[in-house]
Amino acid sequence: MSGSDWLRLLALSLLWGGSFFFVQVAVPVLPALTIVVIRVGLAAVVLALVLPVLRVRFPSGVRVWAALAVMGLMNNVIPFTLFVMAQGQITSGLASILNATTPLWGVIVAHVATRDERLTLAKGVGVLVGFAGVAVMMGGAFGEGTIWAQAAGLGAALSYALAGVWGRRFRTYGLAPLSTALGQVAMATVMLVPIVALVDQPWTLALPDWPVIAALIGLATLSTALAYALYFGLIASAGAVNAFLVTFLVPVSAIGLGVLILGEALLPRQVAGMALIALGLAAIDGRAGRWVWQRVRQA
Repeated sequence: MSGSDWLRLLALSLLWGGSFFFVQVAVPVLPALTIVVIRVGLAAVVLALVLPVLRVRFPSGVRVWAALAVMGLMNNVIPFTLFVMAQGQITSGLASILNATTPLWGVIVAHVATRDERLTLAKGVGVLVGFAGVAVMMGGAFGEGTIWAQAAGLGAALSYALAGVWGRRFRTYGLAPLSTALGQVAMATVMLVPIVALVDQPWTLALPDWPVIAALIGLATLSTALAYALYFGLIASAGAVNAFLVTFLVPVSAIGLGVLILGEALLPRQVAGMALIALGLAAIDGRAGRWVWQRVRQA
């Protein structure tokens, strides 16, 4: 990956890591699925307003919208719903570990479904080391919750992996990342509204206070609209597997923000886990290894 791709990856991890703060404010007040549909629905509205200002064309054509519907299903509806089903039965630590299996699924799916993102030794080792780093950092979460809740988390990660590889096609459609992000969250909203209406009946809920409204706006604009624009740009420039690596960095960003903003303590296992994640990312990137090898040969 290029330097700009790594900057996008880091920015994306901060945006998605920060989503935990927004959700933490909203969850005590609103049902989980209602938060999800507000998140994607408001993000769709924001992107629809931004596209004309930036002179970015809207998605058009039956084939494009059908592909965006599949993207919304695999990248939003299925994983969001599965994690909601698992909520209360697994801890946030285990959820982070299960979510971090996305690159493991991703390298398998990309190896089978693509020609230019084949599995290499460096990529395989890097992904395994990065996953081990997340497991060490989150600590002691294995074995928690029911087997069905754990299977739901793994299913969500697999769905993310399938969506990332599916999302490669939008580059050939000539869609800008902002346009792709709009199409995905718009189609996800259309699919989620009937589910939320049936399960949560949000019209019966009290209007939330301003801090909750502000958190929902932040979740939709920063952690969804802007984040998915970066995500689809990353897929287009660096490939699906490299974009999946953000799942290793999201818990790092969440912990870092907790230390800096909330004054939380940084534990030794978290430092060790971060070091393993950095080592895994370096192995995947390959430049550090090539630099060391060149110095060895010159010695």
